[in-house]
Amino acid sequence: MAASASAPPTTRSLKRIVAASLIGTTIEWYDFFLYGSAAALVFPKLFFPESDPLVGTLLSFLTYAVGFAARPLGALVFGHYGDRLGRKKLLVLSLLLMGGATFAIGLLPTHATVGVAAPVLLTVLRLVQGFALGGEWGGAVLLVSEHGDAKRRGFWASWPQTGAPAGQLLATGVLSALTALLSDSAFGSWGWRIPFLLSGVLVIVGLWIRLSVDESPVFKAALAQAEARKGATAAAEKMPLVAVLRHHWRDVLIAMGARMAENISYYVITAFILVYATTAAELSKQTALNAVLIASAIHFAVIPVWGALSDRFGRKPIYLIGAIGVGLWMFPFFALIDNRSFGSLLLAVTVGLIFHGAMYAPQAAFFSEMFATRMRYSGASIGAQFSSVAAGAPAPLIATALLENYHSSTMISLYVIAAALITVLAVVCATETRQRDLENIEAAPEPEASTAVTADARTA
Repeated sequence: MAASASAPPTTRSLKRIVAASLIGTTIEWYDFFLYGSAAALVFPKLFFPESDPLVGTLLSFLTYAVGFAARPLGALVFGHYGDRLGRKKLLVLSLLLMGGATFAIGLLPTHATVGVAAPVLLTVLRLVQGFALGGEWGGAVLLVSEHGDAKRRGFWASWPQTGAPAGQLLATGVLSALTALLSDSAFGSWGWRIPFLLSGVLVIVGLWIRLSVDESPVFKAALAQAEARKGATAAAEKMPLVAVLRHHWRDVLIAMGARMAENISYYVITAFILVYATTAAELSKQTALNAVLIASAIHFAVIPVWGALSDRFGRKPIYLIGAIGVGLWMFPFFALIDNRSFGSLLLAVTVGLIFHGAMYAPQAAFFSEMFATRMRYSGASIGAQFSSVAAGAPAPLIATALLENYHSSTMISLYVIAAALITVLAVVCATETRQRDLENIEAAPEPEASTAVTADARTA
């Protein structure tokens, strides 16, 4: 039987690793969500001024969706090299790419200055953002998952997941403060640039912390053992993507299905809500931002709780609570917003994000435990990011189009419910992975394999 990769990390060292992953993911999600909020609030006028307001919003969300299209490519490239070179190096690169693109958006000339070149440049930078984020998620959650112990992996691995609401909180908070302090004309003229330029400072802080942590001990042990057994030329999978599709194709499909409701519901609740609340419900921009701000803080707090519960009850039960809950909540969600009060809006968004957290919290450990070490970065990233093209990318765009065509939230609710049904089916078909041994460097047993095969793989 293979020796253990290394002694378990101390709680102090594990907290440092978690902090490095969390701060990095927070910065990356801040950059990504900042664009989404700006796409709903200011980009239509700045980059698509000749369009009808709702059409301008659709075009703005189209550039938003382009970032998702680049995420699978980022997953392939970062996954490939992350499985060959290590998690840490690729995480540093992803942070530099994301921060650089976001900072550059803050310097972009608008349509009034350079005409059609402005939205073209905006789209290119959005592609860079998507490419970087496609590689960030897998590396960040693996760095924590592969350092921690199996008994509390769900809890510790859920902390990088809080980077999403933390980034949303930071992005929405900065925008909310600026819209409160500046007039609409000042914000539209130059104030919108400030949050994007702040990304440069955040990246410096993130790099300093991320460079201070060690590479995953599970990954280092996998390379060392493979080198000892097969020679240096075979120390890592030459084509991790091929290995993933050979050994884990079913897990990839399950991961993609599991993300449908999680991804779609999140972007409807946090991005499209800024459109629906300010148009259909006729609430102010500030009111909508404040509701998302407070709800994101609660979302941040409940994710580790759901992660800890997944350690006790399993990844699947907690994930199913989230998928079923968010599907059932959609009709009450829009009904509450239609009440046109801040309290109702806050309740709608908060409950929606609590159910979302039940899917998002165990996802890091769940996906990490599906794949073998030398193809884990590729497998987790591909499963997570390829689904984003069909799920998160078009979600605000589809929701806005449905609102324009039907002048009602009913079809939007049915859209999210359909995604929830897909996720429920995928999770039901999955194998429970709680406490699976991540130190097994061979191909993890396929879901239909027997326990005898599992034992053979570990003693091979």
